[in-house]
Amino acid sequence: MKIDLDTVKCIKETSITIRGSRRRITVPSEVVDLLNLKDGDKLKWIVLTDRTITLSKVK
Repeated sequence: MKIDLDTVKCIKETSITIRGSRRRITVPSEVVDLLNLKDGDKLKWIVLTDRTITLSKVK
């Protein structure tokens, strides 16, 4: 997948915490700010066959 870097707002790495059946991912503060995320907001994850992931805020 090619990405046009002129359209990129931020690139961040994060980690996942798995404890038993609980899974947690830290959302970088830049992403929270850019998507205007609030407590209780929902996110949509789309995983393509090439393992590319698209994440967006559910409206």
